[in-house]
Amino acid sequence: MAVTDEAIEKIKAMIVSGELRPGDRLPPEKELSERLGLSRNSMREAVKALEVIRVLDVRRGDGTYVTSLEPHLLLEAISFVVDLHDDDSLLELFTVRRMLESQATGLAAGVASAEQAQALIDEVSAVDPDSVSIDDLVAHDIRFHGDIVRLTGNGYLASLIDGLGSQTIRARVWRGLTEQGAVDRTLSEHRAIAEAIAQHDSALATSLATAHVAGIERWLRQAISA
Repeated sequence: MAVTDEAIEKIKAMIVSGELRPGDRLPPEKELSERLGLSRNSMREAVKALEVIRVLDVRRGDGTYVTSLEPHLLLEAISFVVDLHDDDSLLELFTVRRMLESQATGLAAGVASAEQAQALIDEVSAVDPDSVSIDDLVAHDIRFHGDIVRLTGNGYLASLIDGLGSQTIRARVWRGLTEQGAVDRTLSEHRAIAEAIAQHDSALATSLATAHVAGIERWLRQAISA
């Protein structure tokens, strides 16, 4: 193991064990490096790496702190990476989204209350397919899928899917502008998913969500090829 990797592992171990908690300030660099038996240079590189992935927060003139370790914060590093995608990697993002979101939808169907399920149905019903703009349709799409994932109660899953979804907005707008019947198809599929959740039919909800995302994936593949 490289010296810097060893330093990263030792700092992570302090956090995992609870010796360092969210919001805690790390000991001074000299003290910490001596305590862990590592050079100050390797300690400095480890801190930089953990700062990049939002585990540590370096405050100039103040010190280095453990962040809140909240899911949305830790997953910002992933969002940064997927921001750099091209059309081919965008397809890969949709593949990951299809796998995660379909399972999340199935989980949501198992736990959603009647009020939560009705809120999803109301969200779909509030969109007028004859007058909705593409921007408003995409905004509805983001709300709809985000509300479903949050029903799972899993903050890390919700943050991850939100991050992936935000990177596919360009494709959603593109499809809405170019594919005939995209608005009606989107709302129809959303309504079916919401009704499956209302019926607590996890298997059906999973299948419908899989087909829904796969439809966009298939369209994008054809558009790129063309």
